[in-house]
Amino acid sequence: MKIVFSGPGSAATGALVVGVLDGNTLTPSAKALNKKINRGLSRAIKASRFQGKTGQSLAVVTPAGTRLDRLLIVGLGKAKDVNEQSLCKLGGRIYASLAASGSKAATILVDPLECSTLTPALMAAAIAEGAQLRSYRFGKYHTKSENDSKPTLTTLTLRCRGSAKAKAEFRARDKIVQGVFMTRDLVTEPPNVIYPDSLAKRCKELTKLGVKVEVLGEPQMRRLGMGALLGVGQGSIRESRLVVMRWNGKRGAKAKKDKPVCFVGKGITFDTGGISLKPSGGMEEMKYDMGGSGVVIGLMKALAGRKAKVNAVGVIALAENMPGSNAQRPSDVVTSMSGQTIEVLNTDAEGRLVLADALHYANTRLKPQFIVDLATLTGAIIVALGSEYAGLFSNNDKLSERLSDAGEEVGELVWRLPQGEVFDKMLKSDIADMKNISGGRGAGSITAAQFLGRFVGKTPWAHLDIAGVTWTKSDKPLSPKGATAFGVRLLNRLVADYYEAK
Repeated sequence: MKIVFSGPGSAATGALVVGVLDGNTLTPSAKALNKKINRGLSRAIKASRFQGKTGQSLAVVTPAGTRLDRLLIVGLGKAKDVNEQSLCKLGGRIYASLAASGSKAATILVDPLECSTLTPALMAAAIAEGAQLRSYRFGKYHTKSENDSKPTLTTLTLRCRGSAKAKAEFRARDKIVQGVFMTRDLVTEPPNVIYPDSLAKRCKELTKLGVKVEVLGEPQMRRLGMGALLGVGQGSIRESRLVVMRWNGKRGAKAKKDKPVCFVGKGITFDTGGISLKPSGGMEEMKYDMGGSGVVIGLMKALAGRKAKVNAVGVIALAENMPGSNAQRPSDVVTSMSGQTIEVLNTDAEGRLVLADALHYANTRLKPQFIVDLATLTGAIIVALGSEYAGLFSNNDKLSERLSDAGEEVGELVWRLPQGEVFDKMLKSDIADMKNISGGRGAGSITAAQFLGRFVGKTPWAHLDIAGVTWTKSDKPLSPKGATAFGVRLLNRLVADYYEAK
């Protein structure tokens, strides 16, 4: 979809979108249009239940005397509550309403709002970002397309004051959107297409943007002592990989010496559960058990795409968890890169094993300012938080607060859960330094995070359990059903707000 920004005015053809505030207060553009079409807006609103509240919309019969295809009235809510996030979601809802309407072009009229510090340019850019996010489609393997579901909207024009500034603002946002789209693509791809080696090769695409990509194969990982990671993948004919992606965006004499920010992703490209085999029902969903690595890849693309002034490293641990003849067995003991030994009591608790070596590698070899890891780690987090929040665990209050604030800004919400010695004791093994599950039904997400915390030392660290938010079974304002790429925009905002050189 092509997105265009232009100065104030209306549209002669196509679809036209105007905003109305809570209480059916017309914006200036809506007032002007209402007068032009003989109070057609007012009459339509009066005859409906539309009140201008956030999330409401009203399709109006094409006014007589115009060449418009359709007219859409959208609720903005209260002026004081309008922010970048609400406008972004508004853009997504507008796209969803118009995408398959038959209109090839649509125009959104953006007005300044009283009691709001947002400029029309920033408002327009946020709306455009939301529309772009919602426009994502994965149709790679469709040989036929149903005409009634295929999007017709090809051009979206946003009219506002300061259109040049809006265009510049959107240009940076679109780089983030492209990172989101890459994540969604990778998570959506089938596991016969995305596996450790092929995903590592997809990472190398980022070299075009200036990202340095290093791929460690099994011989290298074996020399490093990554027994935890290698143990997970030993049942598969596909070899495991560790990928390190470096973006050096800081400039100046001291830039190379600055500690990087570091993001680590779980990359189980398909998870059968191994010998501890999962039930067949729903196993097809386990292609997105590499969602954490997908987010890290998309984030690195976003940072490099917008030339972020930061030194950032992405580390992803890639393996396929299969019940082959050489598969890891329940009761095996493996030695991690850190030297700590792990009794594997459940081969379906494999994500924490690959992350153990990836985290230790990141902490000791990269010496970062902080580490944030992302993983579709536990079903328990879905029981606790559903599909609206990611679980947050951290050894550092400042990092935790910054992640929470960044999530609030972009609408990717996280909720911090506790950690402590009482949970640590639940990992005690009779024959090794630790076991990979607690053995009980309670605190499953917490003990998993507690396990990971043993491999980061004193480095500020946060773990995001994204099992409930990586995939959605229904459409949302900013994403159609399927892969969400939850985390790309959150972490980009974290970097932009707190760690990027100004």
